[in-house]
Amino acid sequence: MREFLIISGPCVLEDLETALFIAEELKKITAELGFSYIFKASFDKANRTSISSYRGPGLEKGLSMLQEVKNKAGVKVITDVHETWQVKPVSEVVDVVQIPAFLCRQTDLLVAAGRFAKVVNIKKGQFMAPWDMKYAVEKVKADGEAEVWLTERGTTFGYRNLVVDFRSIPIMKAFADRVIFDATHSVQLPGGGGGKSAGEREFVPYLARASVAVGVDGLFMEVHPEPEKALCDGPNSLPLKEVKPLLSQIKKLREALSNGKPA
Repeated sequence: MREFLIISGPCVLEDLETALFIAEELKKITAELGFSYIFKASFDKANRTSISSYRGPGLEKGLSMLQEVKNKAGVKVITDVHETWQVKPVSEVVDVVQIPAFLCRQTDLLVAAGRFAKVVNIKKGQFMAPWDMKYAVEKVKADGEAEVWLTERGTTFGYRNLVVDFRSIPIMKAFADRVIFDATHSVQLPGGGGGKSAGEREFVPYLARASVAVGVDGLFMEVHPEPEKALCDGPNSLPLKEVKPLLSQIKKLREALSNGKPA
């Protein structure tokens, strides 16, 4: 079976010590279970609900922190971009450039990502049908040779709620190089926390296991040692201590799906 990816880390860069601790712990867990690992964190969350919400350290300091995590922890890293001018400097540091869900239709941003990045991960917008994501893939590939991943993260379902249609995974696998499932943003309650997003992290394991059963190529999960103290997306972040038990289940599930062969 194809190498399974775990993309995981805090929602936003808070400080170097916390980022390194999370990266090193997740590297140990994924190595033990035989998964490929990529550390994720944002240098800027440009789409926070409130103007007073913490956004991150910014481009220059954020990229410096990501470079240190990459060097000291010995892991690959991924982060998101919001504007075209950010793509080139970000591509020089990270292994995967990510396009946020709200920006998955932004042509200039997608084209720039395809021009400078080797791998581009596009979050499927909460407002997008999975079939229509093929056009986002085409934009990235229009002016470059980047590998393109698509990430399912739930679809708007009434006010302040999301629902996952797992048909999207096989649909998008028909035209993406990889399809990832975002198990933590899929349980988010956008704007449901009074000026910030709420979440129902207790459902993360259920959705993660379901996505693996459908055939996803990797999992995206925001984790934090103390989600209640996280500066962003704490309510939908998985506690770090719960990662190994969940990924152990994922490994067993993949082995069962491959008729007992190592996954």
